[in-house]
Amino acid sequence: MCGIAGMYVGPRNQVSSATLLAMAGELEHRGPDGVGLYLDRRFGMVATRLAIIDLERGDPPLRNEDGRYWVIQNGEIYNHVELREELAGHGHSFATQSADTEVLVHAYEQWGEGMLDHLNGDFAFCIWDRETEEAFLARDRFGVRPLFVFDHHEYTAFASEPGALLRLPEAPRQLDATALVETFTTWSSQGHRTPFTGIRELPPAHFMRLGSDGPTMPTRWWSLDFGPRLGRRREPMAALSEELFDLLDDATRIRLRADVPVGVYLSGGLDSSATTALARRHAAHPLEAFAVGFEESRFDETPFQQVMAKAADVHLNHLEIGDLDIAQAFPEVVARAAMPMLRTSPAPLYRLAQHVHDHGFKVVVTGEGADELLGGYGVFQETMVRRFWARQPSSTLRPQLLRRIYPYLSQDLSKGGGFVGAFFGQRLEETDDPLYGHKPRFATSAQNLRFLHPDVRAEAASEVHGAERIAADLPDNFSSFGPLGQVQWTEIETFLTRYLLHAQGDRMLMAHGVEGRFPFLDVRVAEFAASLPERARLADLQEKPLLRRAVGHLLPSEITARRKLPYRAPILRPFFGPSAPAWVDELLSEQALSADGLFDAPAVQKLQRKVKARLADGVSERDEMAIVGILSTQWLVQHYVHPTRWVQPPIPSQVIIGDALHDSATALTARGVA
Repeated sequence: MCGIAGMYVGPRNQVSSATLLAMAGELEHRGPDGVGLYLDRRFGMVATRLAIIDLERGDPPLRNEDGRYWVIQNGEIYNHVELREELAGHGHSFATQSADTEVLVHAYEQWGEGMLDHLNGDFAFCIWDRETEEAFLARDRFGVRPLFVFDHHEYTAFASEPGALLRLPEAPRQLDATALVETFTTWSSQGHRTPFTGIRELPPAHFMRLGSDGPTMPTRWWSLDFGPRLGRRREPMAALSEELFDLLDDATRIRLRADVPVGVYLSGGLDSSATTALARRHAAHPLEAFAVGFEESRFDETPFQQVMAKAADVHLNHLEIGDLDIAQAFPEVVARAAMPMLRTSPAPLYRLAQHVHDHGFKVVVTGEGADELLGGYGVFQETMVRRFWARQPSSTLRPQLLRRIYPYLSQDLSKGGGFVGAFFGQRLEETDDPLYGHKPRFATSAQNLRFLHPDVRAEAASEVHGAERIAADLPDNFSSFGPLGQVQWTEIETFLTRYLLHAQGDRMLMAHGVEGRFPFLDVRVAEFAASLPERARLADLQEKPLLRRAVGHLLPSEITARRKLPYRAPILRPFFGPSAPAWVDELLSEQALSADGLFDAPAVQKLQRKVKARLADGVSERDEMAIVGILSTQWLVQHYVHPTRWVQPPIPSQVIIGDALHDSATALTARGVA
């Protein structure tokens, strides 16, 4: 695991080592164990290394036998052992004993871009071909590892995080209006757009090339193909559950491959309990589990964590989070996520990753992806109920099924200020809408656009964005997916890959040099899940029935029988309670809001007064999202837009130089940098 960056400059220029090292300085938290630099006239790349596999000889950059291909990688190739054996059979020889990154140059030499189909891993990498003077950039199927691109008329640059690209003098360092509107509607920016003007994201499961003719358009190399309602797999449930167990078991096994200790995250839910039990089967040493709890009981799952830890015979490292912990971590959480967010949920995970690091661990296995792939979210159940209700829109009985999903709903769905009935009933009969399951949520979130400054909303209105952008990017075969598959695909594309893996996954972990590994996102597990009949993913409104059956023999009944508790964290008290930090009022002051010009100051201050007045009773979820969105956006401006941060670039002091044919390599060594 590393942070990576690079540049391809115009024909009249040469890449600057100082620029690359400044970019690496912004990525040092991702790889504190060393920096590798490669320079070759118009091209250069740099990597900060988090040493996990082949600690002694796996330093980047790595090359093939004759030095034609060079590679840097952020991530891990979990099937590298099998690939080494296969590639050795084709005549390739390896310089390292086990470094997973080295298989990439040989795989590219053997199969070209077709190599991607052979990889089982989470990765973002760059392979440089010295003969053709072309760079090949690629990203893993779900976008677990990030990769961003900045285009300038004199060069194209890439990096693992926007902060490294914002080191470039030509980067605008301003927030993108359309991205803000999308975030306040669909929780994150869509397509290739990022929160920063001029910086784009190489989307998940895409590759691109940098060459003398400039960057190519990104090409999608993989897409999850959900089958029809009845699925493509028609075996009995018993056989399917055995196959799911075997796939998950092996996915977990290969994610324990490391030359450093590997821990697990244990939330107390079904998914993390499953990965903990499976990891315990294969761990060569006593397994350490890490868990977060909350002072506020309605968010806390500590009792279930303790039950599972005892059942799996793992040592539980428990971290309790309070309001002050969230408030103090929030500014750094925003800086590391590099995006506005609508919840405080990443803050406890930031603290937990710090806790993992402090205990000497660099790798944890977690349960992300199970809900999206195997039918765990309420939005899936809700969509199926709404489709059933839509067959008889006047029915008063059918909407009562929503109470089985959300027990807090009143018997009369028109109560609660009319919100509940209006929410679930809106566009009820538009079942042909490809975004049917998500439109109510998008419409509710979009109500918070009223807090954005009118100029921001007007600027975004000139572009296709939000739900329209999502609809435009749907795969050609989307209509062949079953109703559940359609809403799952949309959830994966808009929430998992664009928000969850960014804000709660990679960024919070790598802020402390910790790598997360996700067995449920193994390509074999994902493609198997997509092929299942809908009844295996959602049966009589029970979420994840096949997963419960597959791993039930490893888990205590308290875990398999419990309803899913969505992971949430306190919002109002950390920012407005007794321990609230002074920066909250500063960021929400009329002076700060007017100076940055992103929000309607009177509307925001009215919301602030409302929240303070109703601190004990709480406000609507919509208002909670708005206040977090405003605060996180304001912090994003403070950290990345204001110029004082960019005066002195951080430059690593210890650099490993690749065997590039460039005079600056000698110069760097002579100055004592390497």
